[in-house]
Amino acid sequence: MRHEGFWLTAGDATELFINRWCGDAPLKGVVMISHGMAEHSLRYARFAEALTAQGFQVYALDQRGHGKTAERGTVGHYADNDGWQKVVSDLALLNHHIRSTHPQAPIFLFAHSMGSYIAQAYLMQHSCSLQGAVLSGSNYGDPLTFKAGRLIAQFERWRQGNTGRSKLLDFLSFGSFNKAFKPNRTAFDWLSRDPSEVDKYVNDPLCGFLCSNQLWVDLLGGLVTITSVPALSTIDADLPVLVIGGERDPVSDGKRLSTLAEKLREAGLNSVQLNIYPQARHELLNETNRADVTHEVINWLEAHLTHARVCTPKEMA
Repeated sequence: MRHEGFWLTAGDATELFINRWCGDAPLKGVVMISHGMAEHSLRYARFAEALTAQGFQVYALDQRGHGKTAERGTVGHYADNDGWQKVVSDLALLNHHIRSTHPQAPIFLFAHSMGSYIAQAYLMQHSCSLQGAVLSGSNYGDPLTFKAGRLIAQFERWRQGNTGRSKLLDFLSFGSFNKAFKPNRTAFDWLSRDPSEVDKYVNDPLCGFLCSNQLWVDLLGGLVTITSVPALSTIDADLPVLVIGGERDPVSDGKRLSTLAEKLREAGLNSVQLNIYPQARHELLNETNRADVTHEVINWLEAHLTHARVCTPKEMA
């Protein structure tokens, strides 16, 4: 497997860092990765190695405020203004780069947690650009809860400023996640049953940071816009979607993940598959059963490589 990093420049001149992995097998397709909150794209190297061995190239961007992209911005902060649309547009920029480099290759999107929410907004605007999408560690919540959370985030922004870091927002978002796994060894036991993987996260200086008040305003506002059947119905009905998660993931608890799959089907998507893994926690690619998860994701990708996409763009509801 070969690995390289490079930079793409967004429309607002923000520099985005991209990790790219490729192998020696004949090219089947490309997977672009949208990572989660308070982590970075290099953590997907093991997954990329498995994909490249099967003929996929992998492109993973460090989201604004994350990984190496944050070196040219602010850690844990999308932007001072319009951050949600900017992170959605960043995926479109990466997709355009991939298409220009591999004009005939089918492109899939793998998106985890926060990245899966950004991905849903991307699908509502650009689903015709993809062969399929995998949503990992996602959920479908109550828009009223997101609106209430956004009001709190706006208050904290008023109190501390755009780039202030609110312990209250962190507690309201993540404070209860570890309760189901007492006695706790670390503050991040909820991520995986594998202690070594949890320790890698804890000891990674690019993981586990508090995000800015403005990022929370952006994210919660984005969640409001994607959480309705009319909004989901703007995704191309012909786009295959795989929804995966852990039964004991406190972000989705299996139930909200099932609801997401149900809402996607209700919105008219013709091919929605749901895989919930018993006892697994939030980061399936770092779980004790990660080999099985990776194998099943690759099988799903290969099964949809030759799916003839008949894409009809829709207007946003």
